[in-house]
Amino acid sequence: MPDLDLNLLRVLTALDDKRSVSAAAIKLQRSQPSVSSALGRLREFFGDPLFVRTGNRMQPTPRAVEIMGAVREVLSRIGMEIVASPNFDPATSRQPVVLALSDAGEVVFLPSILRELRRLAPHAGIRSVSLPADEVASGLESGAIDLALGYFPNLKQHNFFQQALFSDSFTCLIRADHSLKVPRLSLKQFLQLEHAVVRAESRTEEVIERFLVRRRIRRQVVLTTPHFASVPAIVERSDLVVTVPEPLARYFTTISAGIRTVRPPFEPPRIDLKQSWHRKFHHDARNRWLRNLMCELFQEPRRAR
Repeated sequence: MPDLDLNLLRVLTALDDKRSVSAAAIKLQRSQPSVSSALGRLREFFGDPLFVRTGNRMQPTPRAVEIMGAVREVLSRIGMEIVASPNFDPATSRQPVVLALSDAGEVVFLPSILRELRRLAPHAGIRSVSLPADEVASGLESGAIDLALGYFPNLKQHNFFQQALFSDSFTCLIRADHSLKVPRLSLKQFLQLEHAVVRAESRTEEVIERFLVRRRIRRQVVLTTPHFASVPAIVERSDLVVTVPEPLARYFTTISAGIRTVRPPFEPPRIDLKQSWHRKFHHDARNRWLRNLMCELFQEPRRAR
């Protein structure tokens, strides 16, 4: 086997199709001497003339007839299963789509993703997982997680690709009937108010906390929670103010009439939300399709739809 060049098998099938060295050379887009040389190597390897001239055509020997079916099958399988570009058909796929999302990320991303995946890949289940940063990295590497969507600063490593989707800022939430009726807090008001702080695994709160530390702004924190989901109920039933990512704040005001947004007394930092994947899957047809879908749904300026 080490002495058999698979390209020689292509010469064999061309000769069988055309029954002429010159015609086989034209089909293969090679010179006639190179095809004649290849035929010589084939004859040496198989110990058989394989094709003999009869009149103006070359006819296969019994040995050539015997092996031709297997040769064509080998070349066909190589072409379809090894050489051909892999295809992915979302309409027939039953492989679950697994996304790493924080609870805040689910609010921002999941409704649109669910709608589009149910339309385009109706047989594929959808799983959202919320994991510590190291487990997200290992899940992406193993393929247990397809994409991580949101703020994942720990994935800035050479083994991961990241693509920016959009950026957002932060805003504050207070009770709708709070005594402060201003659209924007003054610094004095911001410092006098008592605050609730969310420290979730998504780590988005780190961005605003680092921003406040650099500006030496110290909040009066009376409540710390790891969950964004409880924020509307907490704010609606207290005088606490909470600073959260702006898209999350917009969503909370749609589900609770008892809270409203109010701008902070400073220009808040922006946070880049990205999709991340492991380099092992960079050329994978399914993963590439999912990434393109995320871009269509969320990448600015398309995000407006």
